Amino acid sequence: MFPVQNMALSRYPPLATWELIAVNCAIFLVQIRLPPMEAAAFMARFALIPARYCCGNADRGPADFLPFFTMMFLHGGWLHLILSMWALWMFGGPVEDRLGPARYLLLYVACGVIAALTHYQFNPTSHVPASGASGGVIGCYARLLPLSPVIVVVPILFFPFFFVVPAIVFVGIWFLMQLTQGMGELLTPKTGAGIAWWAHVGGFLAGVFLGNPLVLRKRQHRPYYADEGFLGLDPRGRA
Repeated sequence: MFPVQNMALSRYPPLATWELIAVNCAIFLVQIRLPPMEAAAFMARFALIPARYCCGNADRGPADFLPFFTMMFLHGGWLHLILSMWALWMFGGPVEDRLGPARYLLLYVACGVIAALTHYQFNPTSHVPASGASGGVIGCYARLLPLSPVIVVVPILFFPFFFVVPAIVFVGIWFLMQLTQGMGELLTPKTGAGIAWWAHVGGFLAGVFLGNPLVLRKRQHRPYYADEGFLGLDPRGRA
């Protein structure tokens, strides 16, 4: 099940979302243009390697903890980048519209850091560099717009079938997949690189709990115009 369009109303252009996508893409293009040795050193410096922090070290300075922030702007390959940016494009705009750009960026960074901390807690001895944004924006979207329709495509054999489901259904299935994979990872030995499932879980839950307190009050918004969004839906995306 892959989302192709959300149907939530928005009042403003999602400038901060566009900027985040541009920054992530620019960093990735720099990353892939590096020679192999420099690319490995780049990931070792800015991606999160939990094993570096599992033992006490009094000589660490603030710069040593930078990967807990920078990992959210790194990606392991084209597919990782495309899926992450598509999710940000799909769900980031309506969330930004309700939080405002500054609070939205605060949410993005806070969820990314919490995702990194969650990944560390569940993988403290891992030497595999972890990278990528978290599910914080998706979690916030589910919290603010649970009944907003989302158009998804489900491939059956060779044919794509399109369905309209409430956001909470799609996001709930997505979250259960992350949680199931994360639980399975705890029961199996780690071999090589993988997906930071627990980072997705931690970031998602952070978005659920942090999103609502960051919503701007109604008087700080202009009203919706009649031609914004989809016919028959209210500002919360409900029919």
